[in-house]
Amino acid sequence: MRIIKDLHTHTTYSHGLGSIEDNVKEAVKRGLEVVGISDHGQGHLGFGIKAGALKSMREEIDLLQEKYPQIRITLGIEANILGRDGGIDVTTEDRRLLDYVLCGYHFGSKPGKWARDLPIHLFNLLNRWTGGFEKKARALNTESVVNCLMNHQIDVLTHPGAKGPLDMLAVARAAEETGTLLEINNSHGHLTEEELRVCMKTGVNFIIGSDAHTPGDVGKHEEALNRVIRVGLPLERVVNLREDSL
Repeated sequence: MRIIKDLHTHTTYSHGLGSIEDNVKEAVKRGLEVVGISDHGQGHLGFGIKAGALKSMREEIDLLQEKYPQIRITLGIEANILGRDGGIDVTTEDRRLLDYVLCGYHFGSKPGKWARDLPIHLFNLLNRWTGGFEKKARALNTESVVNCLMNHQIDVLTHPGAKGPLDMLAVARAAEETGTLLEINNSHGHLTEEELRVCMKTGVNFIIGSDAHTPGDVGKHEEALNRVIRVGLPLERVVNLREDSL
C-alpha cells in the first residue's frame, strides 16, 4: 500500500524548513501523484503566512508545474479555527487562489473575538498542564469545530484531537454531513486508534497527511497507516491510499 497524494506539507512560507520546490522534489522521488502545499493561514500569530503570500505561492506553483509535469502540484492552506462560531482566517479572495482548504485548531491562532474566544486557548492549555479541565475544553473545542464545518467549505479537518479534546462522534457526524475528510496525521498521532474507532461508527471518510515540516517527511505515512491497519479501517475509506506494492 502506498500514499498517492499528500496534501498537508509546510514550507518556509510558514514554519517549514524547505522551499516549495524542495517538497515537490521529495514528492517526485517518493512517487506521489499529487503534492499539496498548505502553510498556516495568517491568523496564526507565530507561523502564519504573510499578507499577500498566497499570490506569490500561486505564481511559484504554476511555474513549478511546468517544470515538473510528472506530478500535480496544488496550493492549499491550513486555515485556523478562530473561535466558538467556527470562524476561519480564509477570505473569499483567498479561495480564488486555492485548490483546497485544510483547517484545524492551533494554540497560536488569534481569537476571533478576544473575550469570547480566548477561553478556548486557556482551557486547552490548563487541561494540558493539569488534566483537570477536560470537560470544559472538550465542549468549547467541539462547538468551535462543528460550527466551522457547518459554516465553511472545509475539505480536510487536520489532526482532530491533537491540540485539545473533542467529542469525536459529534465531529465525525458533522464531517460526514458536510463531506469533510478527517485527517489521520502521520506526525501528531491523531486521529488515535481510539478516535478512529469512534469515527468509524459514522460514514465519514479519511485522508492521511504527513504534516511535513521538512522536505524529507513529505509523503511519509507509515505510522498513520499502521493505525489504520490496527483498527481495521476499510482502506477504501482512506481516499489517498492505493493498494499495490511499494
